[in-house]
Amino acid sequence: MVTPAVKREAVAHLKAHLGLSERRACEIAGADRKMVCYQSQRAPDTALRGRLRDLANERRRFGYRRLFVLLRREGEASGINRIYRLYREEGLTVRKRKARRKAIGTRAPILIEARANARWSLDFVHDQFACGRRFRVLNVVDDVTRECLAAIPDTSIFGRRVARELTALIERRGKPGMIVSDNGTELTSNAILKWCAEHKVEWHYIAPGKPMQNGFVESFNGRMRDELLNETLFRNLAHARDLIAAWVTDYNTARPHSALGYQTPQASP
Repeated sequence: MVTPAVKREAVAHLKAHLGLSERRACEIAGADRKMVCYQSQRAPDTALRGRLRDLANERRRFGYRRLFVLLRREGEASGINRIYRLYREEGLTVRKRKARRKAIGTRAPILIEARANARWSLDFVHDQFACGRRFRVLNVVDDVTRECLAAIPDTSIFGRRVARELTALIERRGKPGMIVSDNGTELTSNAILKWCAEHKVEWHYIAPGKPMQNGFVESFNGRMRDELLNETLFRNLAHARDLIAAWVTDYNTARPHSALGYQTPQASP
């Protein structure tokens, strides 16, 4: 028995079940009578607790740090320690899903120029509709700003479709210095090789079986799966397109990003 709460419970047990006086129960439990009789004078924080619960229900996979950032945006002056205490007392702790085994070894930083469009990363993430039919999402991420440049869901995406989407993206945003991807058949097709030659874009393929070499988009895929795909039952392709587009907009403009000092990708310098 170490914490005050445990000692109070022990004293209450001795009084209720053994009929001991409070003085004798405190002596046995090693508790101070003032501590046992203490009544908290803290304010109930009813409004703050309610808002914290509402945010946690809206952002089911957000921990207390991101919820703290959202509350600060709304003008809440409480410190992070107070928010963490209320977060724990309200039972809002996010249940961790089983993580993959992580590779053990040294990590070397990837050297890229700190500017937008210095490097893009591409990868696919898969899911299925309520009927069981599978679909995939082509994700394109700016490795420096962490912004999601495109998230394109469809039941089938071939190399020519990837090339068309990249062409449209370049027209809107400009040409990247480099594109990084794995060795999937869609991304090593003749259509992609021809596109690279025509647009004079350097395309780097990671080593087979080394997804950590494409860590930026892999991290984004994890956030998308945790916060959207695992939380949503998609009725059809149109429904998936609407929800994914809304989530990407929120990711770029509202969701605090820990790697950017809890700023959003579009707000970061």
